[in-house]
Amino acid sequence: MTEAYIIDAVRTPRGIGKPGKGALSHLHPQHLAATVLAAIRDRNNLDTSTVDDIVWSTSSQVGKQGGDLGRMAALSAGYDIKASGTTLDRFCGGGISSVNFAAASVMSGMEDCVIAGGTEMMSFTASHAAEQANAGLAPQMMGSGHEALDTLHPQSHQGICGDAIATMDGISREALDALALVSQQRADKAIKEGRFSKSVVPVLNPDGSVALDREEFPRPETTAEGLAALKPSFSGLADFDLGGGVTFRKQINRRYPDLEIQHFHHAGNSSGVVDGAAAILLTSQAYAEKNGLTPRARIVAYANIGDDPTLMLNAPAPAAKKVLEKAGLTKDDIDVWEINEAFSVVAEKFIRDLDLDREKVNINGGSMALGHPIGATGSILIGTALDELERSGGRYGLVTMCAAGGMAPAIIIERL
Repeated sequence: MTEAYIIDAVRTPRGIGKPGKGALSHLHPQHLAATVLAAIRDRNNLDTSTVDDIVWSTSSQVGKQGGDLGRMAALSAGYDIKASGTTLDRFCGGGISSVNFAAASVMSGMEDCVIAGGTEMMSFTASHAAEQANAGLAPQMMGSGHEALDTLHPQSHQGICGDAIATMDGISREALDALALVSQQRADKAIKEGRFSKSVVPVLNPDGSVALDREEFPRPETTAEGLAALKPSFSGLADFDLGGGVTFRKQINRRYPDLEIQHFHHAGNSSGVVDGAAAILLTSQAYAEKNGLTPRARIVAYANIGDDPTLMLNAPAPAAKKVLEKAGLTKDDIDVWEINEAFSVVAEKFIRDLDLDREKVNINGGSMALGHPIGATGSILIGTALDELERSGGRYGLVTMCAAGGMAPAIIIERL
């Protein structure tokens, strides 16, 4: 089997994902994707006519984010027309899956140079949803229709699932807030020490001026007292009538009838709503040698797994165990863990279930501090893990994250 190597990883800074308020919100999603594709080309003197494919991730493939963003962004970035592209959706996990799929095509020997990555402009999806609502169009909610309860395995709202898991596992509000505070503190330190500078590229406006060249979402002034004062975000939504008397709470209680959900998650211990994009260049050894490229890491193993869609967020630990087994490694071999902080309970439960050293998990903060641009986050985290392995001298990094539908992809990389 051919090895798949990571040559480079780039990303945009993350902008606040609110229409008209975030520094990137006025731009087209294709512009963000083209920014990182252009950067990965220019940094590596890449002949784009030799790019076999571009595998992209975008979760909300509607409106401006529809129409195969991977291919169209490559054309926008000035890539050779021979560089084809495709776009996938594994909800939050797509940014890992795009890298896994790209690695698979290289490892199979069928392709030699593939770019993976993702884009999500949550400012756009928010405005799109508002436009639908103003037009009287109700957004589709997965498993939320009354008939779905009779024909499908329903899933609830992710935030309410997070509250349900915390309740079931006896994880306190205090523990969740404590992890959120650590995320902010670590992100602040990483930014001040320039730990992201190797991967972050500025986003320019069409006129060449700088739209954003720094992380826009972090709140380094966060305190434990401030977090404790925030009201839970999902208690009211849990009982919102979705139609026919169906609520998110009832969806969970249908499967777990005795569960009395307590509400712990709020804006401070949930992932931030942001815009962003990332790209990762993968090649075979032969391609790297022919083109004078120096690999930074190799793909050791990857895996996917599904879990309970009703609770939705619990698949990362099983995914990590599965990919470790495929790699022939143990948790003690992993120097850097990146588990997406979709909600504080996801990372907290992951650490507890695997009994991990907290100093190795989300070393430079996570999505509670930096934000979670859905389809791009997995690719961002792989680049973050690689940068941290190089900074610290570690060998193996493992990246995983929960995804809607009760799924989780995972990947292990080895620094070279």
